Amino acid sequence: MDFHGKRILVVGLARSGWSAINVLSKRAAVLSACDSKSAEEMGERYLALKDLGVKLYTGSYPVIEKDDYDLLVVSPGVPLQIAPVKQAYKAGIPVIGEVELAYLIKAEGVEIYAITGTNGKTTTTSLLQFILETAGRKAYSGGNIGIPLTSLLDSLEEGVIAVEMSSFQLDTSIDFHPHICGLLNITPDHLDRHGSMESYIASKAKIFARQDSADYAIFNYEDESLRKMAEFCPAQAVFFSSERMLEAGAFVEDGIITVRFNNERQPICPVGELLLRGRHNLENVLCAVLMAHIAGVQPEVIRSALITFKGVRHRMEEVAVDNEVIYINDSKATNPESVMRALESFNVPIILIAGGRNKGSHFNILAKGIKEKVKELILLGEAKQEIRTAVIDAGFKNIHEVEDLEAAVLKSYELAQKGDVVMLSPACASWDMFANYEQRGDLFCEAVRSIIKE
Repeated sequence: MDFHGKRILVVGLARSGWSAINVLSKRAAVLSACDSKSAEEMGERYLALKDLGVKLYTGSYPVIEKDDYDLLVVSPGVPLQIAPVKQAYKAGIPVIGEVELAYLIKAEGVEIYAITGTNGKTTTTSLLQFILETAGRKAYSGGNIGIPLTSLLDSLEEGVIAVEMSSFQLDTSIDFHPHICGLLNITPDHLDRHGSMESYIASKAKIFARQDSADYAIFNYEDESLRKMAEFCPAQAVFFSSERMLEAGAFVEDGIITVRFNNERQPICPVGELLLRGRHNLENVLCAVLMAHIAGVQPEVIRSALITFKGVRHRMEEVAVDNEVIYINDSKATNPESVMRALESFNVPIILIAGGRNKGSHFNILAKGIKEKVKELILLGEAKQEIRTAVIDAGFKNIHEVEDLEAAVLKSYELAQKGDVVMLSPACASWDMFANYEQRGDLFCEAVRSIIKE
């Protein structure tokens, strides 16, 4: 797509918006940008955008009228209900996201494999990239994983990109078309933004909306919503399952990850050789294995990658072991279902640190899991009273409230005994106290190492 001379407004100036402006500036677009932050809050980035010749609106949004712009590019964290986006839709101005923009600038030699789901996206995306790299391919990962897709596709002429797609990014995708996509699971999340489960599911389904019969969509057979979704998928639907053998797809047979595809059966790797813990990670592995197999990677190469892949930061990350106590950073667990999966990974007493900003979740089911699996619960953040009420109703009493994460780590250190697991797995977003889950996880790791050192 030719952006030369196009009048484009970029809404939201964090990582995605900044990257979008950079690629559009190189393509001679006439750029404006807006952000709810003031010029002072933006700091050096404000001055850098001024140097690029971008017309800036900070601390508020411009009023959008017909013929003001040819296109709006909206960052994923920006709600689509804000005034300029609603005004653009009303005026008939196209609204896209940064991932859609990346797809529009993509070179023909670049292939896209995309992954979505409520939980496990980052691990699966990272593992898929690792398998492809192990196979000797020029492979990258981007999107919701933390690397703006536009920054990768700006000058890339060939290769494969494993793209992690959030529902927010899918909301603003129009022509985005992955050759292979994977859908891991769907459980309630971000309902504060989507408004309903039906709307959230519809957003996830957009990952295969532009696929056709030459493409592949990989679904988790054990997720009922995904099985129903597969019925109207225009691509070739293939399933994986952690609980049963399938006529076609990826599954576990006699303890061995196996792929049956195009009437051929290929054993890949014994489950016991995986470094990733838990059933949820087995599902992530099965999805990545099936996607890699369809992409033509040989079984022995896939196995070689699986037995060396240790996972990603902030997702079941082992931070330290002290006095036979394991400290786990699971800061990326921002919803109750993700925490449940983490709890199921251990059969030892758990000291759980949880809390933050609720994204519209209910904590009743998590509370029952806490009663069954958790020894001590340490709560902080905006949602601590909601979680406290839920766990008390479930009959759990060992609750400790703290004001900040450093105090939570200190309390966990005081409570821990040999054989325990201390785990930061918040079940909430980080935005009440931190810029993002990475900052929260980094602070947890620093606090753990500091206390152990002292």
